[in-house]
Amino acid sequence: MANKLRLGIPKGSLQDATIALFQRAGWNIYSNGRSYFPSIDDADIECMLIRAQEMARYVDHGALDVGLTGIDWVVESGLDVRSVTSLTYAKQSRRRVRWVLAVPEDSPYQKAEDLADKIIATELVEVTRRYFAAKGVPARVEFSWGATEVKPPTLADAIVEVTETGSSLKANRLRIIDTVLESETHLIANHNSYKDQWKRDKIDCIALMLNGAIAAQGQVGLMLNVETKNLAEVLTILPALNSPTISTLSNADWVAVNTILEEGSVRDIIPRLKAAQATGIVEFPLNKVVL
Repeated sequence: MANKLRLGIPKGSLQDATIALFQRAGWNIYSNGRSYFPSIDDADIECMLIRAQEMARYVDHGALDVGLTGIDWVVESGLDVRSVTSLTYAKQSRRRVRWVLAVPEDSPYQKAEDLADKIIATELVEVTRRYFAAKGVPARVEFSWGATEVKPPTLADAIVEVTETGSSLKANRLRIIDTVLESETHLIANHNSYKDQWKRDKIDCIALMLNGAIAAQGQVGLMLNVETKNLAEVLTILPALNSPTISTLSNADWVAVNTILEEGSVRDIIPRLKAAQATGIVEFPLNKVVL
C-alpha cells in the first residue's frame, strides 16, 4: 500500500488563507463546499477539513499525521504534539493575532485584578483560567459559543477574545485592558508520524515550501544592467535580503544586478536607479523565497 500523509486543513476563518498559501507553495487544494475531504494535486497527501480548535486532538490521536492550527488552540488543548514550524499568516494579515482581555468602554475596570468574582466569557477557557489564576484573581470564566463581543455588560463583565486589528472590539464599544496570549498558525505533527522517515521528509518538505511562500509575500525581484563605473552608486540604493547578485556581461564594462526587495519600495527605488544610470530594469513577482 502506498504511503499517505493525512493533512488537516483548518476549516472556517483560516480555510481560504490556508488554501491560498498552499497554492503559492505549489499544491492546489480543491474544496467542495459540502465535503470535508478536499482533493489535492499530490497523490501522497490526503486532506481533511477540521476546525482549528480540534486540530491538536486529532493530530495527537493519530487520526491526522499533520495539520495547521493556531498555537493558541494547541496550548488550550494541553496536548503533546510536535510543532514543526510557525507560519505567520492570518485571515486578514501577515501578523500574529492576540487574545485580549476587553471590557465595556464605560466600565470602571482598568486591569485584570479589578475583575475578581466577575464573569469572563471566552472560547479560550483553559488559557483564560490559567491567566487569572497566575494573577491570583478568582474570576468566573465561562465558555462562549460565539458572538462573544456582544455579551458585555449584560451577559458578562468582560471577555477574552481574539483580534487582529481590534476594529471589531471598538465597533462593539469594548476597551482592551491586557493581552492574554499572542498566537500564530503552526504546522503540528503527531510524534509517531514524525518518527516515520517517509512522513517526516514529506512534512519537512511542506514546511519548507510554506515558509518559502510566506517569505515571498510582499517581496519582488528586480534585475538591471549598469556600467561598472556606476555600480557603487546603484548598490547604495538597493536594499536586499542578502547582498545583490552581480554578474559579468559580454561587455566587460557592464554588469547585471539581481536582487529582492519589498514591493512597496519599488516605486521609490526604480526612479533613483534610473537616475544612477541603470538600464534594462525589470521587476518580477516571486512565489517563494527559500533562504
